[in-house]
Amino acid sequence: MDLFARSWSALRTAVADLPDDDFAQQSGCSGWLVRDLVCHLIIDAQDVLITLVTPSDMEPTRDAVTYWDLADTPPTGDDPLDALIVRLAAAYQEPRLLKFHFDDVGSAAGRAAELADPDLRVSTRDEVLTAGEYLSAYVLESTLHHLDLIAYLPGVAEPPAEGLARSRDLLEKIAGAAFPASFSDRDTLLVGTGRRGPTDTEKAELGELAMKLPLILE
Repeated sequence: MDLFARSWSALRTAVADLPDDDFAQQSGCSGWLVRDLVCHLIIDAQDVLITLVTPSDMEPTRDAVTYWDLADTPPTGDDPLDALIVRLAAAYQEPRLLKFHFDDVGSAAGRAAELADPDLRVSTRDEVLTAGEYLSAYVLESTLHHLDLIAYLPGVAEPPAEGLARSRDLLEKIAGAAFPASFSDRDTLLVGTGRRGPTDTEKAELGELAMKLPLILE
């Protein structure tokens, strides 16, 4: 729970500190500008709020690892929901409005997470998890999107080291294999999820694991 709070707070701070011009820069998400990504983060914050107030009496069906499904192909930005995000982001017109909305809903999501009982069973996407496992899964979500945010913005603070390490651990469990020790946590996440292709040297180090990549998380 604490790790989610730190990762989420770091992401919110990174967005709040962005100058207006950065919102028109490319993000690490295919087809999305930074403004589009921030609009998506507003939806993420809403998802956290909705999930934490949707309790369930059923036994958990997923945990922080099995929460994730794997897609066959990377996103292109052409999916109807992805396209909707682009239109919504453009409707804000001014970056300060996007910042305000994300800070407003994002801070509420952070407070809800702090107040949540980690053993509370919650429902999302027709599955049941404990709140603790759900927020642990969201460490990976927020860390990956923090990397997306700063992909073309040198000088912007990176995700917390402990969030990167936890996200690597989750990704390795999803993959069912460890990435080479020579890979930094950041590079593991970028290469592992297809945010960049491996170099020839990295591909050789990955060995058979390279055949499983990229892991397109949904």
